[in-house]
Amino acid sequence: MPDGDNGLVCAYALDGQGGGRVLDWPEVEGWEANDGLQWVHLSRRAEGAQRWLEQKSGLDPVVQEALLAEETRPHCDLIGEGVLLILRGINTNPGADPTDMVSIRLWIEAHRVVSSRHRKVSAIRSLQDAIAAERGPHSASDLISDLARALLERMEVVLEELDREIDTLEVVGLKPGGGDHRAMLQQVRRRLISVKRYIAPQRAALTRLIDLRLAWFDTHDVIRLREMSDRVTRYVEDLEALRERAQLMQDELTNRLSEQMNRTMYLLTIVASIFLPLGFITGLLGVNVGGIPGTDEPLGFLALCGLLLVLGLVEYWLFKRLKWI
Repeated sequence: MPDGDNGLVCAYALDGQGGGRVLDWPEVEGWEANDGLQWVHLSRRAEGAQRWLEQKSGLDPVVQEALLAEETRPHCDLIGEGVLLILRGINTNPGADPTDMVSIRLWIEAHRVVSSRHRKVSAIRSLQDAIAAERGPHSASDLISDLARALLERMEVVLEELDREIDTLEVVGLKPGGGDHRAMLQQVRRRLISVKRYIAPQRAALTRLIDLRLAWFDTHDVIRLREMSDRVTRYVEDLEALRERAQLMQDELTNRLSEQMNRTMYLLTIVASIFLPLGFITGLLGVNVGGIPGTDEPLGFLALCGLLLVLGLVEYWLFKRLKWI
């Protein structure tokens, strides 16, 4: 069902066999617990969704506030007989940065799941397609497991892309004459920080959901969630390794720039040291007072140039002997 101004992105009455019937607002509002498993997915900024949550959903005000919150971080809380779960996923919307992760908020009960989002989440589309093909979730715990798996699959693609970018920077940016790739490296580091900011709490949220040991959570789904929690742990470790590699590259580029500046300053110092006595002599002879030697000599200028040349060569020989150049 398309996302309209009424805020209902999609709603299903799941049949427990992988399929489900699409619901509209009147059917959503008329649902009762003995009608089976209902999944309602909302666009949280739409007035219709806000009105339904506040007036007709029957949810605790704390849950309503969480489903409509502007900013969220992944976490999991047990509230009464249900669970409030907030997850993050890769942003696959056109023109968006994938690491600008999107949030999905879920209220989970044995016979009802209410979810909300602001930006579109591609994992939801995957669930809709699976339900249409009668390969969807059979229970509330199955729905959460399928959703978490879909979110992680897209996350893995982004991590692989970041890994390839760092590989490229290591090959191109660190070789002699590879150019200055600090701007690209900074961009990759910012993306790594952005992803890790939400993946690490997501691991804690999934672990918390497992530890709740809810009676209506299927054992098979608990095992799947534990496997996904382990995958998130591996992702966090991979992100940390990528961050360390990026830091090493940053240090190497900084050291290379520092060495280049030091070489330049050293060269300028040598040149200045050579010309310092030459400049002193020419400055001394250029003062506008009487008694300057050679002023009446026709070859005085040539003699001075020869003297300066000899002095410069002596300085060069001395610096070479001292191994300063």
